[in-house]
Amino acid sequence: MIRFALFVLAASLAAGAMAAAGPAGDPDRGEQLYQACTDCHSLDKNDVGPRHRGVYGRKAGSLPDYAYSDALKSSNIVWDEETLDKWLTDPQTFVPGVKMFFHLDNAQDRADVIAYLRERAK
Repeated sequence: MIRFALFVLAASLAAGAMAAAGPAGDPDRGEQLYQACTDCHSLDKNDVGPRHRGVYGRKAGSLPDYAYSDALKSSNIVWDEETLDKWLTDPQTFVPGVKMFFHLDNAQDRADVIAYLRERAK
């Protein structure tokens, strides 16, 4: 009985941790959703916004050939699941004074785009 109770407790804790981390991302769907970003971004060249190839794991505002806002350059953010999720939720709230205004309201959409950037846009 104690083993069963410990198993149930461990399973509950694991499920809670997974829920807190947010939904799992689908890079295939993320690639499709990323098309909405291509009005301002591309993977390989700067446009209205900076290029995204290699963005995952990169320090925000660090590409030498793009004119970032002072707010983003001084943010000391490194792009990972957590920071990209906050950014895509509301960039103006996450880093006041940045240029970007586009956001994704749906948590699954954000997770999918992040998975695409992490896994396919290296």
